[in-house]
Amino acid sequence: MIAPRATLRLQFHKAFPLDAAIPLLDYFSALGISHIYSSPLLTSRAGSRHGYDTVDHASLDPEMGGEPALVRLVSALRTRNMGLILDIVPNHMGVGGADNRVWLDVLEWGRASAYAELFDVDWTPADPQLAGKLLAPFLDRPYGEALSAGALVPAYAPERGTFHISHHEHIFPICPLHYADLLGAADLPILAEARSLFEEIAATPAPHPDRVANAQSRLAQAMGDVDGAAALATILAAFDARTDDGKARLHALLERQNYRLAWWRTANDDLNWRRFFDITGLAGVKVERADVFEQAHALVFKLYADGLIDGLRIDHVDGIADPGAYCQRLRRCLDALEVERPAGTPPGGYVVVEKILHPGERLPADWPVEGTTGYDFMDEVAGVLHNPAATTALTAIWQEATDERSSYAAQLEAARRQILRDGFGAEMQTATRSLHVLARSDLDTRDITEAAIRRALNELVVAFPVYRSYVTTQGRTEQDAAFLEAAATQARRRLPSIDHPVLDLLERWLSGETPKAAGDIWEAGTREYAIAKFQQLTAPIAAKSMEDTLFYRYGRLISRNEVGSDPVDLALTPEAFHATGASRADALPHAMLATATHDHKRGEDARLRLAVLSEMPHDWRDALATLLTQAEPFRQELDSGPAPARADEVLLYQTLIGAWPRGLSPTDTEGLKALCDRVAEWQLKAIREAKRRTNWVFPDAPYEDACRAFLDRILTSEDGAAMRRGLCAVVARIDPAGALNSLAQATLKYTVPGVPDLYQGTEFWDFSLVDPDNRRPVDYAARMTAFAASVSPVDLLPHWQDGRVKRAIIHRLLQARRGHVDLFAGGGYRALDTTGAHATSALAFAREQGQAALIVVVSRLAAALLEDSQLPLVSSEAWQDTAITIPDALEGTYRDVLSGEMTEISRGPQYLSRVLPALPTAALLRMP
Repeated sequence: MIAPRATLRLQFHKAFPLDAAIPLLDYFSALGISHIYSSPLLTSRAGSRHGYDTVDHASLDPEMGGEPALVRLVSALRTRNMGLILDIVPNHMGVGGADNRVWLDVLEWGRASAYAELFDVDWTPADPQLAGKLLAPFLDRPYGEALSAGALVPAYAPERGTFHISHHEHIFPICPLHYADLLGAADLPILAEARSLFEEIAATPAPHPDRVANAQSRLAQAMGDVDGAAALATILAAFDARTDDGKARLHALLERQNYRLAWWRTANDDLNWRRFFDITGLAGVKVERADVFEQAHALVFKLYADGLIDGLRIDHVDGIADPGAYCQRLRRCLDALEVERPAGTPPGGYVVVEKILHPGERLPADWPVEGTTGYDFMDEVAGVLHNPAATTALTAIWQEATDERSSYAAQLEAARRQILRDGFGAEMQTATRSLHVLARSDLDTRDITEAAIRRALNELVVAFPVYRSYVTTQGRTEQDAAFLEAAATQARRRLPSIDHPVLDLLERWLSGETPKAAGDIWEAGTREYAIAKFQQLTAPIAAKSMEDTLFYRYGRLISRNEVGSDPVDLALTPEAFHATGASRADALPHAMLATATHDHKRGEDARLRLAVLSEMPHDWRDALATLLTQAEPFRQELDSGPAPARADEVLLYQTLIGAWPRGLSPTDTEGLKALCDRVAEWQLKAIREAKRRTNWVFPDAPYEDACRAFLDRILTSEDGAAMRRGLCAVVARIDPAGALNSLAQATLKYTVPGVPDLYQGTEFWDFSLVDPDNRRPVDYAARMTAFAASVSPVDLLPHWQDGRVKRAIIHRLLQARRGHVDLFAGGGYRALDTTGAHATSALAFAREQGQAALIVVVSRLAAALLEDSQLPLVSSEAWQDTAITIPDALEGTYRDVLSGEMTEISRGPQYLSRVLPALPTAALLRMP
């Protein structure tokens, strides 16, 4: 495997198909990118802007150009010595609608479908009415209302000779075993043969598909006749639920199907199949089964064997029943296919997994992957650019402004309980029942009630400290044991003593202990299933409660409310940052490094502008107090309380400060309107995700309208002028320090161990908001026009507002990576001490490979040192005696990759006034 030097993430969709990337490749190559990192390309739902709703594992999306376009793109990549990393989605598929043939086949045939085991369905749920069926909660209203209103429309597809029920964009196939009932409603000679064939099929156990296809063909022929058209009209009229008889017939027919139609709101309580988080349109796939794995990956493996892709990004690996086994199987398949790749194609096999690592959590060592997709680095690099000393002050400011006095831990617990109760009742029931079945398999535990298991399990899930464990029946790691023990300890404090024995039992079982089996009561696979259902429950609860709930409730400083981060941790010390760098160099030197993604909550430069507030919390307190006072006339008093709520208001101000475009004047009407529209989309999502005054299921229109009116008055009305000036003043005050942070982040990202990923368009300033804002079209024409490889970052720094200096730094570092592959890919990591008056305002480390060395120095926490300067550069005088300490092994002649200047580095202190004279960062390269 040859790891990428650097990847560039592109979001492909109908408006930006594969061919659209080809004219950009020269620019990407000149920048220094080695691999395009593509969003999912398998066929997804029509109009999808992301590709994570795959509907066909066997084809490439025609909206993006299909395989011909991929071949053209890869051919263009190869001529530039570039490769392609593909994002794949093994955990789930898009369902509902009318475009997923395997899903429709399962609806049609139920357990008799050839794809019955593809989806993670509980065919024997607790509800006897669902035995052998799938719940299909896609109706826009309760079933009875939909039926009576004629919203369930019988229909016939003449090209296939099939019947189905239509409901808006959804279709629900009628099983051919019941076609005779439909045809009998017409009782016409022209349909007699087809009806006879379907009666024979209905009387045959497991009819052969060819027999069914033949009968459907005969039916299509009959329906194509003039008399057939009349017969069809008679049939459809007979099952028209707008009449009493039609309603009775249609209901009776639907009751015999392999699914039960239901209102969409029933999913959270009654669903009997796994989904992605709480999205009913994405059904879980059982890739733990060898046959399903092969089916889901056949095209991906063909693309790999044909040399069209060079590596994979695995989406949501934590949703898979056994991620470790999945990764091992995937690696074996890729290794076996390597010999089939075309001659001259570079070795592939680069694999990273989308995995959120909590502080202190390590990627399991037995996963044969290069690392994660980089959320951990995104957290680390942002954390080290925040000031930990501001923790107490910022907490107090938030509490005073919002009157929210409960601790962060209490708020997180409340969010977890709410999400588990309101959004995952069905998943909780599945996990509970699987453990109860396990208890019933042992004479010593069979008297434990399902209710007792539910109480104990509820507390375990609420207390679980990370996304999930990776325990299997083959064993557990010390890390898994520690996380389970921590959760059990917390749960024990919250449960009455009468439930402690059940909790202890669950802890043992979920840690992989084998229960005793009595005779034939033990059912093979029950233990594995129970553990997996627990693991597949904790992951979405962790994600939804924090990323999609608490991030929109808790706003001490929202630059830390980011995917991969925990808002309770305001900052990361330099020592901790160095430790992560050294660990990555030793264990996962090719892990991906991200600072922006299609899923981020706000752009990488918006975060680091807001980070400056941690350096001046008292200034932020005063500015916030002024804004809150000025906004008093804009708030509305509703029956449900003030609008906006104070927490929503404070989050809004931070969002405006972070997203405020550089150069936007408080009197620029057009620019303010554009910003208002973007922020309004964020605001609606934010207040619904918070789930306090409104939510996605039961929107509170008066509250949402009042919040939008509040935003409009701030940004677009005459009486909001003072607030606009105030917001603009805050941005102007912190912007130079924010830009300094951004340049430090860019320098670190492209020099620490790992593979840096550049998210589309973020080589310039990125002040985007949460999706869909972070997936807006990129103006590559402007970027290519403005690209001048020879211009030094030193010359561009005075014009830092236009973003070219950021790109210039990225470009020069990527060129260094291209020219010194071994140093960047395999070099060790050595932390360098900083000393002097402002030692905390600098961070330094070295990479070493043989005699080659790279010394990296960045400014940090430098707002006070900038004083009133409008340049993101600490003056030589301001550094005073601040220095980095150079060991003997790093002496020599170096060239600053960024400025191009040569310098002699000797052991002992190297003063930053000399190292950073013209830029806020340096990357000093020594070659043998």
